[in-house]
Amino acid sequence: MKRIIVMGISAGAGKSTFARKLGDLLQIDVHHLDALFWKPGWKEATIEEFRSSQEEIVTSPSWIIEGNYSNTYDIRATHADTIIYLEVPRLVCLYRVLKRWVTHLGQTRPDMGEGCKEKMELSFLKFIWTTYYPRKEKMYKRFEQFKQMGQNKTVIKLKNKAQIHDFLHELQRKHTIL
Repeated sequence: MKRIIVMGISAGAGKSTFARKLGDLLQIDVHHLDALFWKPGWKEATIEEFRSSQEEIVTSPSWIIEGNYSNTYDIRATHADTIIYLEVPRLVCLYRVLKRWVTHLGQTRPDMGEGCKEKMELSFLKFIWTTYYPRKEKMYKRFEQFKQMGQNKTVIKLKNKAQIHDFLHELQRKHTIL
């Protein structure tokens, strides 16, 4: 587990927080796709810029890349050995997104592109609500394809706060013993 993709069912699944904790435990650099995609003032990077930044990262011997972004998934999947997928309930995702908005109001989060102050739009909440179940189906198909890419491809699904906590706790225990 040296080249890790952290994905989630939706915004608010806890990908960024989990990736930071995982990076600290494994002492691996964490790269947030939102920080690569969003330029100051919420301007989108071009697909070429976005792909190029990821193509550079995946040449490293170890990395954690956090985020979904289907249009560049192929870059990460080709080089990754592990996908860790967070699938918390839809209401938890919505609650966390709203909490994140209030907590970081007027600020740029550490996992976001520089100059992108926290904002909230009704369309974003609607997106989370309406795409949750279709995305779940899409993710599961993606994971089967990932595992078929080779023997050394692992998918870890964590479906609630307890499983996420237990996974990180066990990983910490293993690294303490070593």
